[in-house]
Amino acid sequence: MFFKKFSSPNKLSLTYWLKTIDNLLGSQLTKICSHSSLEKSSQIHKPPKNILIIRPGGIGDAILLLPALSLFKKHFPSCKIFILAEKRNVGIFESIPYIKEIFLYHKIKDLYKTLKYPYDIVIDTEQWHYLSAILAFFTKAPIKIGFATNKRAKLFNYTIPYSHDDYEIFSFLKLLEPIMGKINWDVTKAFFPLPSKFRFKLDNKKSWIAIFPGASISERKWPKERFREIALWLHKNGIKIVIVGGKQDIKTADYIIDGISGHLNMAGKTSLKETAQILSQVKLLLTTDSGIMHLSIAVGTPVVALFGPGIEKKWAPRDGKSIIINKHLPCSPCTKFGYTPPCPYNARCMREINVDEVKGAINAILDKVNTS
Repeated sequence: MFFKKFSSPNKLSLTYWLKTIDNLLGSQLTKICSHSSLEKSSQIHKPPKNILIIRPGGIGDAILLLPALSLFKKHFPSCKIFILAEKRNVGIFESIPYIKEIFLYHKIKDLYKTLKYPYDIVIDTEQWHYLSAILAFFTKAPIKIGFATNKRAKLFNYTIPYSHDDYEIFSFLKLLEPIMGKINWDVTKAFFPLPSKFRFKLDNKKSWIAIFPGASISERKWPKERFREIALWLHKNGIKIVIVGGKQDIKTADYIIDGISGHLNMAGKTSLKETAQILSQVKLLLTTDSGIMHLSIAVGTPVVALFGPGIEKKWAPRDGKSIIINKHLPCSPCTKFGYTPPCPYNARCMREINVDEVKGAINAILDKVNTS
């Protein structure tokens, strides 16, 4: 299809319009730009002074990019790192102290500064859409690196193959190979920087479990009634609950712990950095396939993750402690390059995940955590 119907119903959002413009004009603009040849350098002859990393998209992609940023900074400690991000994921990059400056897509002034600055390298981490590749093309950087997933490959002088079978952390690390060679990363270690002092401190004499009931699209949601069943069961077993999420999750969170005393509803009350602090203090997180799932893994907290439309090989945690529940239906996964088609089966892949198997997964992780 030349124009896709996106799952997000918010047609006033920046994300919607960026994707719409990308679908309508991206391919043609890329074709026009690709007529200009790019010089391909064999290697970097001296350490770069400035690098621009382009990262549109959601929270999850931004989090899974952090290992690559960390290794790059360790390899080139004097290089200044600039980020071009979206409003929805900027909170992740604001938590990273070594980032020199963050530019935002929705600010024309920032886009102008992005194009004008003299970078040595530009890495476009977007996996499919064209606009970020076009923007990278028009920077003055001699070295431009990006994924070779479609015509966008013609706008880079170093292209990287992309596979849906690769964990996304590894996909991002491959973008560094033209300048750093083969890279290894230990997926079992935490990688999100936490402050020495927390704004929100949970009672460490209690056992806490976090719940994130939200999702970026409706097809990834698990019924709120089942989250409530889990909450009642945890309460009965003396385990404290803290619910995390955004403002859009407040009503669901209120429903889940309604009438259950002694628990916390922090949905809509914390920044991403503060949510990370909370997640670092709990035994585990019960979550859908989401950016908050990746944030929990990034601070070293295991998850019970409920998968359906998303690609498990690409997005599921590999920390060795988490448990993924996925019914692996013939129609699943159906999400590809950020697009999830309307589901004709009423998100059957999520509805078939039952409360008992979630309880079993929670008990399995608690047994390991409590004996370690």
